[in-house]
Amino acid sequence: MSEHDRDYDVVLWGATGFTGRLVADYLAGRYGTTDLDWALAGRSEDRLAAVRDEVVADHGDELASLDLLTGDAFDRESLDAIAERTAVVCTTVGPYATFGSELVAACVEQGTHYCDLAGEVHWMRRMIDEHHDRATETGARIVHGCGFDSVPSDLGTLLLQTHAEEQFGAYCDEVRGLVSIRGGAFSGGTVASMVEMYREGAADRDVRRILAVPRALDPPESRDARAERPQRGVSYDRERDTWTAPFVMAQINEPVVRRSNALLGYPWGHTFRYGEALRTGDGVTGAATAAGLAAGQGLLAGALAVGPLREALDRYVLPDPGDGPDEETIEGSSFQVRLRGTGASDEYPGGYTVEATVRGDRDPGYGSTCRMLGESAICLARGEVDSPHDGGVLTPASGIGLPLIDRLEGTGVSFEAETVAGGD
Repeated sequence: MSEHDRDYDVVLWGATGFTGRLVADYLAGRYGTTDLDWALAGRSEDRLAAVRDEVVADHGDELASLDLLTGDAFDRESLDAIAERTAVVCTTVGPYATFGSELVAACVEQGTHYCDLAGEVHWMRRMIDEHHDRATETGARIVHGCGFDSVPSDLGTLLLQTHAEEQFGAYCDEVRGLVSIRGGAFSGGTVASMVEMYREGAADRDVRRILAVPRALDPPESRDARAERPQRGVSYDRERDTWTAPFVMAQINEPVVRRSNALLGYPWGHTFRYGEALRTGDGVTGAATAAGLAAGQGLLAGALAVGPLREALDRYVLPDPGDGPDEETIEGSSFQVRLRGTGASDEYPGGYTVEATVRGDRDPGYGSTCRMLGESAICLARGEVDSPHDGGVLTPASGIGLPLIDRLEGTGVSFEAETVAGGD
């Protein structure tokens, strides 16, 4: 499949978890074992064998040849043994701040590419500080955020800027995204990551500081540059005639897009602005929905910041790790991220407006995310990347780039760009 001296193209770490099973099912259905040399990995061989039995039942006897690899998230020796055998480790095991650090370190030292679903900005910052330089030396591409956070935002912006440059010879100064979600549900793993982030923030002032900095993932030269914080209250977007509410993923996606701009060499400028919000519709209903969502998010954030309330919610209210939406919810949900960019140049002093739209025909956090993560791993394994970096702690746009959009074509996740105004 690709030119490397490893036993496997991809090892799926965490295959027995809720999201891991979805990724395993996706890879089995799309690639089988004839188009992909891959293996399942986790703590328990018995549970891994049960997952293999499931994919065999759903996709055919050829999947019975899938190898099963065991290791422990806290046992570096076992993780090194896995990483050295594969071109890519694809992991769904979170919270990453708890279970992911040793695996990243192993991949970096073994020169093994890596992709995950991390949305824990403080932990991503830690991985950058600890491993970016060494990963550059070993050629390991460590790509965080390869799911709903942050592929639509990050690659959507890259596509939009590419379209702007092709049409107008210049990039957009500002991009704003509006997110629409129909249906969907949180899993226990996603909630566990949120709870752990608040828990670490309560205990560590440095973590709180990182979470409060809009450019938390930027390199040192631009980390202190001015940037807007994520939207906190209700707002009205006059250009698109809709009320908006804060989008919970904005605190992850916005720093990721800014890091992409930095790692790509600031093609969009040092003052490039990016922001996103949740579209709630127009009129009284849209305003009321936005107000309700803003209030609800504020109350939840406040409760998670208080130790006893956080522990009570975690124990009695929030879903447990391993829980997730049922198949009907996953298949019946969808999302759309509509990004609008504006800019001007000497040739087009009146300005121009371009848009990129990212759509998914399944639940964004699971049905679509498993496709994004799986295809990210395939791109890395096959060397289908458009990046100025041979290694490092990267983002989807800076570590893989537009080839991931091509790879996602036909999977139910689509990207398109168009000119809205300008250039006449």
